[in-house]
Amino acid sequence: MKKLSTLFLLVLISFSAKGQTVEELNAEQAPKKAKVAELQGEIAALQAKINALPGWRKGAFGTVGANLSGFNNWYSRAAPNSSAGNIGVTVNGFANLIEDKFFWRNAASINLGWVKLDDAAKSGDEDFETATDVFTISSLYGRRLNKKWAVSTFGEYRTTLIDNFNDPGFLDVGVGLTWTPTERLVVVIHPGNYNFIFSKGESVFSSSLGAKIVADYTAIYDKLNVKSNLSVFQSYKEGDLSNWTWTNSFGYTLWKGIGIGFELGLRDNKQEALNDALISDTNAIIATVNNEIQSYWLFGVSYAF
Repeated sequence: MKKLSTLFLLVLISFSAKGQTVEELNAEQAPKKAKVAELQGEIAALQAKINALPGWRKGAFGTVGANLSGFNNWYSRAAPNSSAGNIGVTVNGFANLIEDKFFWRNAASINLGWVKLDDAAKSGDEDFETATDVFTISSLYGRRLNKKWAVSTFGEYRTTLIDNFNDPGFLDVGVGLTWTPTERLVVVIHPGNYNFIFSKGESVFSSSLGAKIVADYTAIYDKLNVKSNLSVFQSYKEGDLSNWTWTNSFGYTLWKGIGIGFELGLRDNKQEALNDALISDTNAIIATVNNEIQSYWLFGVSYAF
C-alpha cells in the first residue's frame, strides 16, 4: 500500500512538473507572438503606403478544374465501356495605372471549359466539346475631379473564343462619372453609352443607346484573392435589349502560389435567349421567349501570379 501511495505521488509530481513547464513555455511565447503581431501591423501599414503611391498595379490569378474517369466492362452502367472528362480553366488579370490627376484601369477575364462522354459502343463522341466559353476585356480612363470622383470614358468587350468568335460580340462604349471610394472598389456610372452587338448573317441582335453601370471589387487579403464584377446595360430603346453579367472569383493560396479557387458567373440577356430559342423554334419572338438566368461555376486548383 505504501508503494502504491509513493507511485501515485510520483505521478502527480510528474504531471505537475509537466504543467509548470508548459506554463513557462507559454509565458515565454506570449511576448514573441505580440512582437510578430506588431511587425505584421507595421508591414500592412507600409504596404498600404506602397499601394497609395502613383504607378502601375498588376496582378493575375486563375483556377484549373479537371475530372477524368474511365470504365471497362463496368456492367452496372448503361455504357459499361466508356470514358468521361470535364476540364475548366479561368484566368483573371488586371493592369492599373494610378496617378494623382488621372487613372487608367484595364482588366481581362477568360473562362474556358470542355466536357466529354465517350461511349465505346458508339462512334462520333470521342472528342471534347466546349462547355464554357467566356472572354471579357475592359478599359477605363478617368480624369480626377477630386480623390473619389472622376470624369471617365469606358470600353468593355465580351464574346466567345472557341466557338463563334464575335458572333455575337458585345461592345459597350460610353462616358460619364466614376466613383472610387477605396482602392479596391470602382463604380462606373455612364448615362451616355452605346451597346454595339456584332453578329454574322441574319441576326436577331439589335444595338442600342443606354446607360452603363459597372461595379468592380478587386482585393488581395494575405493569401486570399477576390474579384467581383457586376456589369449592367440598361437600354433606352427597349427593356428587352438590356442585359447584365455578374462574375465572382476567389483564390486561396496554400503553398507557393498554389491553392484552391472558385468562380461563379451569372447573366441575364434576353437577346441571347431568343437566339438560342430560334434553334428549335423559328417563330420565336423576344416578347415571349423564356429568358432564364444563365450561370456557370468552376471549382479546382488555383494559382496566384
